[in-house]
This record gives sequence, C-alpha cells and structure tokens, in this order.
Amino acid sequence: MAGDGGGAAAEDGGPPTPARVLFPPTFSVSEIKNKQRRHFMFLRWKQQQRKEKLAAKKKRRKEREALGDKAPPKAIPKTIENQRVYDETTVDPNDEEVAFDEATDEFAPYFNRQTVPKILITTSDRPRGRTVRFCEQLSSVIPNSHVYYRRGLALKRIIPQCIARDFTDLIVINEDRKIPNGLVLSHLPDGPTAHFRMSSVRLRKEIKRKGKEPTEHVPEVILNNFTTRLGHSIGRMFASLFPHDPQFIGRQVATFHNQRDYIFFRFHRYIFKSEKKVGIQELGPRFTLKLRSLQKGTFDSKFGEYEWIHKRREMDTSRRKFHL
Repeated sequence: MAGDGGGAAAEDGGPPTPARVLFPPTFSVSEIKNKQRRHFMFLRWKQQQRKEKLAAKKKRRKEREALGDKAPPKAIPKTIENQRVYDETTVDPNDEEVAFDEATDEFAPYFNRQTVPKILITTSDRPRGRTVRFCEQLSSVIPNSHVYYRRGLALKRIIPQCIARDFTDLIVINEDRKIPNGLVLSHLPDGPTAHFRMSSVRLRKEIKRKGKEPTEHVPEVILNNFTTRLGHSIGRMFASLFPHDPQFIGRQVATFHNQRDYIFFRFHRYIFKSEKKVGIQELGPRFTLKLRSLQKGTFDSKFGEYEWIHKRREMDTSRRKFHL
C-alpha cells in the first residue's frame, strides 16, 4: 500500500505532488489495530470509493452522449418493490371474474353512482387534543363527513344509529398516549370492516412548505399500486369515501399510495406554472397506514368473521413478499 507522505518531486524540479493513496483489492480496515488510524483510513477509503464511483458515472454518461440514439437503455435499479415475489391473487384488468365481483360487491352502488357517500368520523373514548385536531382536518379532506367525539358510548351502539341516519361509512380514530395510532374503516350497512395501524401522523402546521388551507371542492382520488385482490378491495373502500364527481376546478388531489404494504396518504393542490410545468402544494394532513385485518360485515371484535388477518410469523417470511 502506498504511503500518504509528502509525495514525489516533479521531473522539472517543481514542487512535489502529493502521492495518491491506493488501497489493495484485499484491503480491510478491520485489520488496523489503532483506533484513530483505523477511523482515518476508513474515511480515506470511503473518499476513494466515492471518487471512483463518480468517475465511472461520468464515463458512462460520455459514452451515452457519444452513441446518441444508439445508446442502450438504462438499466433499471433493483429495488425490493420491483423484485417482489409474484402473488397469485394479482388482479388482471381484463379478468371476467374480477369484473363480476366488482359489479356485485358492497361498493357497486357507489361506483354506479346510485349512492352518495356520507361519512361519520368518530374517535376512541374521550379523545385528546391531537386526535381531535386530526379528526377535524380529516373531515375537511373528505367531503360530506361529520365528526362525533365519543364519551362512553359503545361502537356497537353507534353503528345502528349511523345506518338509521343513512351514513355510508364509519371511520374510527384510535389513540394511545395522546397520539393517533389506529384507524377502523367500516362500510355500512353490511361491511366490510378494515382495521389499520396508523403512524407518522403530521398535522397541517407540522408540514414544511405547506400550501394554503384546502377549499370545499371535491378532490380527485388517486390509488397507486393496489394490485392484488386484497389490495383491490382496500382501494375500493378508500375510493368510496369520496363523491364520484371530482371538481377539477379546485385542483385538489387525495392520494393513497401503497408501497411494501404501507399506505401513504397525501393531500395536495397542483398549480400550473406554465404549459409544460406543474407544481404541487401539500395541504395536509399526512399519515401512514398498515393493514392489520379485513373483516366481513360491520365491526364485531368477538364474533366477527375475518377475511384476512396479518400474522407476522407466518406471513413476514420474506422481505419481498407483499399482500396489497
């Protein structure tokens, strides 16, 4: 291994040039016993690796520019998402069985525009301030939604009252230690009911570079990457919360993006900067959901029949296996 001393003198008698540290292919930082020296050599090794990586990237870019249109297509980087294990329940858009199920399931009246969504948003017993503010902001995102704060009233007693008052969906926000940590979504009157674990909740004032307050326009809904039969059902549940008549003049978009079975919710307003450029402003709130169970019928924790339950020991055997 070359030393890191002062370097060799130039042939024309000029000042010496610093010697470049060249690490052998079998170099291992762990073999250095001195802690300070090991840390110093590790930083030098990382710097050399970074320079070699940038040089190779610059070389490939020059080669592509020289080849022009004849350049080979760029290689797609390998990620856990595009390397996922194939799921036999993946939905084919042209599948007749899927089309029949969609035409006869619980959400068919909504997609046929026979019903208008009417949502009740409630909480766990005696909610605290952060959960209250989150429910209020969620109500401003979902049109025709009403907030009711529970105080000692059982959920099984709320559901019949919701059905009698023509509510189509019930959303329950649970909290733990004053922080929202769960969401139950029940489609009325006959279910299904989905239970999610909630995390990464950010209210509007906690979002950097947020836009102005949202308007009362009906937003557009974007559902990304719900590819399996289970994911298809969850996506239809989210879609049925919003009226099937978006008001494009408001330029507001509610996005449910599924990635590795985590559902990221974002609420944006897009702005046309020019004929070719579009900017977005996040309006908030934002949160992340993880499906825990899907139950037939309305909420019933004791005698309910479950279609799907997340079991970590049985289902999380591979990092590349996803269910939505």
